[in-house]
Amino acid sequence: MTVFRFTGGHVATASGVLETAEIHVDQGRIAAISPLTDESDAYDLAGGWVLPGFIDTQVNGGGGVLFNDALSVEGIAAIGAAHARFGTTGFLPTLISGDIEAIEAALDAADAAIEAGVVGVLGVHIEGPVLNAARKGIHDAAKFRPLDPQLITLLARPRRGRVLLTIAPELVDLADLHTLVGAGVIVSAGHTEASYEQAEAAFDAGVSGVTHLFNAMPPISARAPGIAGAALDDPRPWSGLIVDRVHVSTPVLRMALKMRPFDKLILVTDAMPSVGSDQASFTLDGRQIRVVEGRCSSAEGTLAGSNLDMASAVANCVRELDLPPERAAILASTNPAAFLGLSHERGALGRGLRADWVVLDAELRPVQTQLAEGTAEFTAV
Repeated sequence: MTVFRFTGGHVATASGVLETAEIHVDQGRIAAISPLTDESDAYDLAGGWVLPGFIDTQVNGGGGVLFNDALSVEGIAAIGAAHARFGTTGFLPTLISGDIEAIEAALDAADAAIEAGVVGVLGVHIEGPVLNAARKGIHDAAKFRPLDPQLITLLARPRRGRVLLTIAPELVDLADLHTLVGAGVIVSAGHTEASYEQAEAAFDAGVSGVTHLFNAMPPISARAPGIAGAALDDPRPWSGLIVDRVHVSTPVLRMALKMRPFDKLILVTDAMPSVGSDQASFTLDGRQIRVVEGRCSSAEGTLAGSNLDMASAVANCVRELDLPPERAAILASTNPAAFLGLSHERGALGRGLRADWVVLDAELRPVQTQLAEGTAEFTAV
């Protein structure tokens, strides 16, 4: 049994925020959390926070590595290490629309990474290639394809971790959605022109997520609410938000917080290789992507993922959306764990859950990330 003691700050547990706490850990699991009884060797948070480890369901890259270019255990490990520095203790490496060979390689790489014990990898996110070319964003439309039997068979094959698939629901047969969901695939709607009615039919068929709400989909209008309107009106799907002060304006984010059930909103980064590295540019499908003032974009000005890490997303929620840190942590930890069906293992600081947390300083900068497998120390960034 190892005991971690904290004083002088805030520890966001599943049952409330403690000013002092001792967390008892046994074999990588939290055995108990209680107010501090002895401050003699406690870690002084100096006004900072202990939050549950973040879970990011959309990670294209990090640490100078793009998953599309590194479909391997080593590639996934490098991306995970880069994001662990910012408090992410669980993630889905994300493939940006690839051909069938790349999809199979991405699925196999995630399986191999889990088998090899790569810390944090929870499965894989296949974003595309069943997307609407009208809302392609930075994706290469030449790689788009229908959801045919070959792809369904590949995606439905049993895997070691979670498989998240982003599709444009208006392009697929509802029976095929039932098949995928029945096989355990988590299906999310994105890069889509779906109408309100088409979105509702997809939710009825088992689609349980909306990928980066408001981005790569039609805006809401008076007589055409579209999928964005469906996501705000229907309490069922989890909706991802990129809170980087680039993708979605602050007033629109506030509207989403007011209109959606809070437990059905999740923070995602949509992170690119520049996160956790000093890269000012990288290449995606032969196109140069430049990072300027925190914005990743092509020469034509198309957004290409983000330069966002999860600690910054949480801090942005606190500063821009007036959420207290413990509420922002629900968006970054608790809700994504529920979306992936992993609430029994992670997503909060509570008895029986993994001993995964992040220590933030008083300015909400990451200082230390604790994983069930061990502790990593960082200089505040």
